[in-house]
Amino acid sequence: LKTGFLKWKPDYDSAATEYGKAAVAFKNAKQFDQAREACLREAEAHENNKAYLFIVPGSDIPPTLYLQEMQRLPEAVQLIEKASMMYLENGTPDTAAIALERAGKLIENVSPEKAVQLYQQAASVFENEERLRQALEMLGKASRLLVRGRRLDEAALSLQKEKSIYKEIENYPTCYKKTIAQVLVHLHRNDYVAAERCVRESYSIPGFNGSEDCAALEQLLEGYDQQDQDQVSEVCNLPLFKYMDNDYAKLGLTLVVPGGGIKKKSPNATQDKARGPATVGSHAEEEEDEYSGGLC
Repeated sequence: LKTGFLKWKPDYDSAATEYGKAAVAFKNAKQFDQAREACLREAEAHENNKAYLFIVPGSDIPPTLYLQEMQRLPEAVQLIEKASMMYLENGTPDTAAIALERAGKLIENVSPEKAVQLYQQAASVFENEERLRQALEMLGKASRLLVRGRRLDEAALSLQKEKSIYKEIENYPTCYKKTIAQVLVHLHRNDYVAAERCVRESYSIPGFNGSEDCAALEQLLEGYDQQDQDQVSEVCNLPLFKYMDNDYAKLGLTLVVPGGGIKKKSPNATQDKARGPATVGSHAEEEEDEYSGGLC
């Protein structure tokens, strides 16, 4: 990098190579701070040399080092985000999206909120490149994290976007499953109207009306509307609900209808149960005696 009378410009290419070797040596010696610094200097040398495609590999090593330290993950994620922006600027969006996904995996257990943001960014990049299946995978991870974090309003929007893309690629059975997840999220938000509207709008999806999913959702909404906890629990214990992704299955198992979830029963039936079998006959006789003299 030094210049002199006979060397007017720094040799960034050679410097980057040497910094790369130094980073590997420091890493093998478990001197992670020095390794990180060497990696960043390697990336800087590539940037000065306008070799942008080599910047990211150099700056892609520190996250692994931070991961071993387990205390500097946010900084690692910040570097990967910077690398993904460079990929985008230099015409390699697929690699940018993969970098964002990797960052999301790194930070998922530490900061789910940041992971959701990274997955959504990766989904946007894939969607812009018309790689819809990869975009759906990223959106699915974001939706599940939102449900896990009880950010239900955002989860409802994320699921709606998933469902729209699945409908666009004509994957209708998965649309049915996303409708179930949407309804569970809306009911946990205590928004029965939104849940009912979600099912009603899904009638436009080919094959939904008359499907097993549709019948189960109609029973679920009926039980919820009637405050019948038994019916709601029975529907949510169907294999259709229990074998969904864990986050959505938990929504079904923990769904409680408002008002205590007690099934409405007639007052006479409650009194008969309290009196026991021996008094049922006498109760019937009282009803007969009431009309023994005629209606007048």
